[in-house]
Amino acid sequence: MVIAIMKAYMIFVIILMLVYTVRHFLFAINRLFGKQRLYYEDIYSSRMKKVSILIPMHNEEQVLDFVLQSLLQCDYDRDRLEIIPINDNSTDHTKELLDKYHEKYEFIRPLHRNCADRGKPAALNDAMKIARGEIIIVFDADYRPARDMIKQLAIALEDPEVGAVMGRVIPYNTNTNLLTRLINLERSGGYQVDQQARYNLRTIPQYGGTVGAFRKDLMIEMGGFNPKVLAEDTELTYRLYTNGWKVIYANSAECYEEAPETWEVRGRQIRRWSRGHNEVLFRYLLKTIFSPNMTFREKTDGILLLFVYAVPFFLLIGHGVSIALFFLGNMNLLAGWWVLLFIGVYCSFGNFAPFYEIGTALMLDGVAGEARLLPLIMFNFYFYMWNISLGFTDAIADVVTHRKVKWAKTARFINKEEKEGT
Repeated sequence: MVIAIMKAYMIFVIILMLVYTVRHFLFAINRLFGKQRLYYEDIYSSRMKKVSILIPMHNEEQVLDFVLQSLLQCDYDRDRLEIIPINDNSTDHTKELLDKYHEKYEFIRPLHRNCADRGKPAALNDAMKIARGEIIIVFDADYRPARDMIKQLAIALEDPEVGAVMGRVIPYNTNTNLLTRLINLERSGGYQVDQQARYNLRTIPQYGGTVGAFRKDLMIEMGGFNPKVLAEDTELTYRLYTNGWKVIYANSAECYEEAPETWEVRGRQIRRWSRGHNEVLFRYLLKTIFSPNMTFREKTDGILLLFVYAVPFFLLIGHGVSIALFFLGNMNLLAGWWVLLFIGVYCSFGNFAPFYEIGTALMLDGVAGEARLLPLIMFNFYFYMWNISLGFTDAIADVVTHRKVKWAKTARFINKEEKEGT
């Protein structure tokens, strides 16, 4: 009986991986040969909406100058713009530096929080209470928006069906080491292909928590961000779709981020993302399936998107089961040569299906030479599988024990020389 269950599980994993293989392949084909859906950048409005930019900060004295200076260079009417850096219980010089900016620029209005409920969702909720803008745009403190980014994000919300819009994230410290170069490959595939293809196919582009905008009144009406959820961005995406709103992806709205430069920090980041995303999976799977406001296509992609941080856990268990079956002499899952082909396709393409998207993205971005790094993605594959699986178990423990989640900021790596050069 145990052997039969193990064999059934292996077949389940193979089918699951092949489903995601087809998904990655279709997205890559769409970006290469499909009709590309236009964004709103050519639309002109003589009266742009008032925008409030929220920047959660906890001990960000190293990087806050970069994001604020970038925003000051942005092309947007300052009479319709306010910047609210949120000093969230910082213990360094973040407060003093933000107060100096306020003295120089009246429309930079820092919010200083000194309370027990530290974390991005709670900080954003407090800032929305004092924000004057119709549109909320969120940036993390280590991001550097392009000059036209505010206008590009804001214009999408002229569409009455759009509840949120997401821009593209590009690492600026790509050449620091091998890890940052590999992260750049992932970012390129994730945005240039995966997000744009989902936008093209009218499925579910994902609001990513930073470099994005949403309607303030709508968010307040829905109760604000849930402070019990780590992945407040994914939660917002599904809350919008299940309530009949759309999320738009702006591939040309580029913003630059600092990628983690050590494997330890990257591992913690991935584990946190997995934990938060899987919490959303538990909360929104049934809501997505039974939502009357979503099309069949949106529901199908929405379910697959919900499970992206659960699949590595299933695959990790599958690896263990396959080893056990091998030593038990029971790897003959089914009889017939076609099964060998089935498993071969899974091993060759299912495990490394993101190759399709990354390779396509590198070609579209004009950096095809970076494809030489693709074989090294296999190391990331196992590194991520382990950390994502840890995040999955964290999410299950959160549900079982009802423990309170704690926000953990990703470490910054900006060097002293670069900071002094600004």
